[in-house]
Amino acid sequence: MKLKPIGIINSPYKKRGDAPRQGRQTDVISEIIVFKEYLEGLDGVEDHKYFFIIYGLHKAEEYELKVVPAGGNEKRGLFSTRAPVRPNLIALCLVELIELKDDVLKVKWLDAIDGSPLLDIKPFWKEIDCI
Repeated sequence: MKLKPIGIINSPYKKRGDAPRQGRQTDVISEIIVFKEYLEGLDGVEDHKYFFIIYGLHKAEEYELKVVPAGGNEKRGLFSTRAPVRPNLIALCLVELIELKDDVLKVKWLDAIDGSPLLDIKPFWKEIDCI
């Protein structure tokens, strides 16, 4: 499997401990910069308010299959948690679009560390993304 970044994330979070446990816990603004060869793919983005951002965990640590989740005190299976250390170094975060200007999406709720590679942008549709 090959993943090719389509952009880069600029955020105020310089290391893992700086980022919020969940992006929705903060209204801090981050910028998502889309590489020039993918700009045409932004056509229509302004018609949506919320997006799933898929990005690479470029500063992730080694994972374990049993972890103590945030706020917990006992280990449990990694896949039953939202722990940021995973076998595959990808992350998913729901964001709110504040502004789109040229190649830059200004968003809030993003929990990515500065310099994270952007892998994909997908609109959130409540009709299909909510049970």
